[in-house]
Amino acid sequence: MIVEVAEFRVKAEDHAEFGKALATGVEKFLSRSRGYRSHRILGGIESLGRYLLVVQWESVEDHMHGFRGGPTFADWRAIISPFFVQPPKMEHFAISDES
Repeated sequence: MIVEVAEFRVKAEDHAEFGKALATGVEKFLSRSRGYRSHRILGGIESLGRYLLVVQWESVEDHMHGFRGGPTFADWRAIISPFFVQPPKMEHFAISDES
C-alpha cells in the first residue's frame, strides 16, 4: 500500500467552496477507482486556501494508470481545477512500519 499526498492552493476567499468541490470530486470519481483504499482532506487553518489530499492506494500503478490515466480523470480535474492559483503538487510515499 502507498500514500499519495497532493497539495492544492486556491484563493483564500474560495477556501470553503473549493473544499466542497474537492469532497464532491473525491466521492464521485477518486473513491470509485481501482486500488483506492481511503482518503483524508485537510484544509489549512492558518493558511486559508491550502488543502492537502491524502489518499491510500493499493499501488502507484493504481493511482497513476488506473485513476490519472483513466476516463474519469478529466471529469475530476474539471471540478477542482478552476480554483487553482498554481499547479498542484503531488508525491507518493511508502508506509513505514512503526515497530
